[in-house]
Amino acid sequence: MKIPSGSRLGPYEVDTLIGAGGMGAVYRARDTRLNRQVALKVLNANVGVEADRVARFTQEARTTARLSHPNIVAVYDAGSDQGVPFVVTELLRGETLRVRIRGRVLSVRAAIGFALEIARGLTAAHHLDVVHRDLKPENVFVTDDGRVKILDFGLAKCMHQTLCAPIQDVASTRPGILLGTVGYMSPEQVRGATADARSDIFSLGVILHEMLSGIAPFTGDSAIETLHAILKDDAPALPDRKDISQELEHVVHHCLEKNADARFQSARDLAFVLEFMVGSVRRQMRQRSHRARGLLASILSLL
Repeated sequence: MKIPSGSRLGPYEVDTLIGAGGMGAVYRARDTRLNRQVALKVLNANVGVEADRVARFTQEARTTARLSHPNIVAVYDAGSDQGVPFVVTELLRGETLRVRIRGRVLSVRAAIGFALEIARGLTAAHHLDVVHRDLKPENVFVTDDGRVKILDFGLAKCMHQTLCAPIQDVASTRPGILLGTVGYMSPEQVRGATADARSDIFSLGVILHEMLSGIAPFTGDSAIETLHAILKDDAPALPDRKDISQELEHVVHHCLEKNADARFQSARDLAFVLEFMVGSVRRQMRQRSHRARGLLASILSLL
């Protein structure tokens, strides 16, 4: 049920609908107390009666609120009004990474830059023992000023409950349930094994591969075939592009190792490598710029 413009949920005045999904809808709203624009995420009425959906919705708010980092969406508030649960976050302007890469590949500079910011956000989450478990282009937002924000911690798991209470792993209480999104799950998620921080690194590797190639590395004609590819197939080579170095291909495939012990062991390590590669790309661009200016000066001297 769509909430009419001008309605109030607690102190928040609803403006316009800006997004919707299976779990709920997101509205642009105004915090009447602080007179600022916010994003108001509301749980759909048809799922509100299911206790596990409400618990997941609440868990997302609690988990994200603990993760204060520039590359993770900020949560301001959570509550319920007239039986409608809601979460209030910063209002982001831009588009999801899914929209950004749909139908096209990104430059190496953009792809590495986005991956670096995702890795930094994951580093902050993993430092607090929180594993995202559903990293995909739909859950990565690119703001108008180019900053990356990780969204949707609804499937997140806290690896040490004593450190993260009262967060509970409500999403994994049903036997036989696969957690994550087909095509972006790690092999251990597909097998139903415990997913730790290295599982998020695999998902980030899938995203980085897709940004550079235009298609996710593990696909099939059905969900079952895609899951089988994640378990058994090697990721395809990156496109034969002059700007994709062997070092970059190595980094991508190191993220995509089937055995978690063979991957990067932390998002911090991955971020360190990506940061070095970003610097390398910038240096190459400056060198090309200097050579181009030198060539232009030589041509002009002949005129």
